[in-house]
Amino acid sequence: MLSAAIRRRILAPTHNALRTGFASHIVRYYASFPDHQVVKMPALSPTMQAGNIGSWQKKAGDSIAPGDVLVEIETDKAQMDFEFQEEGVIAKILKESGEKDVAVGSPIAILVEEGTDISAFEKFTLEDAGGNAQPAQPKQEEKSESQPAPSSAPATSAEPEQYSSEGKLETALDREPNVAPAAKRLARENGISLDGVKGTGKGGKITEEDVKKAISSPAVASPAATFEDIPLSNMRKTIASRLQESVQKNPHFFVTSSLSVTKLLKLRQALNSSSEGKYKLSVNDFLIKAIAAASKKVPAVNSSWREGSIRQFNTVDVSVAVSTPTGLITPIVTGVDARGLESISGKVKELAKKARDNKLKPEEYQGGTISISNMGMNAAVDHFTAVINPPQAAILAVGTTKKVAVPVENEDGTTGVEWDDQITVTASFDHKVVDGAVGAEWIREFKKVIENPLELLL
Repeated sequence: MLSAAIRRRILAPTHNALRTGFASHIVRYYASFPDHQVVKMPALSPTMQAGNIGSWQKKAGDSIAPGDVLVEIETDKAQMDFEFQEEGVIAKILKESGEKDVAVGSPIAILVEEGTDISAFEKFTLEDAGGNAQPAQPKQEEKSESQPAPSSAPATSAEPEQYSSEGKLETALDREPNVAPAAKRLARENGISLDGVKGTGKGGKITEEDVKKAISSPAVASPAATFEDIPLSNMRKTIASRLQESVQKNPHFFVTSSLSVTKLLKLRQALNSSSEGKYKLSVNDFLIKAIAAASKKVPAVNSSWREGSIRQFNTVDVSVAVSTPTGLITPIVTGVDARGLESISGKVKELAKKARDNKLKPEEYQGGTISISNMGMNAAVDHFTAVINPPQAAILAVGTTKKVAVPVENEDGTTGVEWDDQITVTASFDHKVVDGAVGAEWIREFKKVIENPLELLL
């Protein structure tokens, strides 16, 4: 029997267990094996449906205590430590390091009480633990009665889909009426098109020998592969899904403006030189602070769409796009409206390093009220548009700094030219939340504070 301490923890999971999502991923079993518990793949983020198994920190026979790291798991956003919240001995590892797309709820290990003979679990299999769980299916939104019915006009296609007598979808090769079955199989295995292959069988049927000749013929032999299929990471799958959803569900509109940053660059230089190396502010730090200033002036932009309401936030939490080897992620600088430039700079550097090291915690990248994506470090990018990060209502895209000739009127009435440092920014707004006039007002406030940067020090 399990100890009273373990029994109490099973019946009343600790706060940490609930926080890590562990409590719902351990099940007690008896069957023909000694008393044991099945440890299941946890959901380490709200959007996680499956994960990849990283390095196991415990092996069969190792004791484990609450708070110990059991295994590293790659979620849809980051590589995370699965901190275990029970005590006992690991009797069997069911999912080895490197296994991918393990559905949440799938058995990954077996836990027993101290003193249990773990040799009884040598032949324990995944099926003994209940088998793999099925990945959660995305919930289908119910269509309201007021929505128009989909068009009944048939989609045009070059050729209708056809099915075999077994109900399987047939390809053009399957429907070829005068090809021997062995020839079909050989052609499919070698990627050979039967177009132009002359059949020598009865009635002109293409035989297996005809396909073999086609394979060896330089005229129709398949060319060597000139591509490489790169497996999708969990992060890349999530990026693709969320951005596709954003484009489909959020009616984007864009507002572009050119801003003078000459004064801002002078202020930045003065602050960095006077700090004696204490900190090094970037242009992006000023832009993040300016986003907060504009959002406090026009709070309708600092909002998100909810079913039945628009949620307007009282603080400005800026999601900062960071490029990593595995994809784009947006760690969050919280409470930017209450932070100074030095605090913003330090937090951005800290989060960017953790993002590139794949060490972000869920609370450091989930949420945010507005986003910024800056390609200014790439001199080839004058301006661009960015896709909104749902459920947010706005994202600011920032291009590089350019020297621009600006006409000025001289004291003698003649017109001269001065060089001005300028950047072009484009804000993407969700029209469900932000009207065009409101988006323009937000850009005007952003431009005002950037071109008068001393306001950012107040």
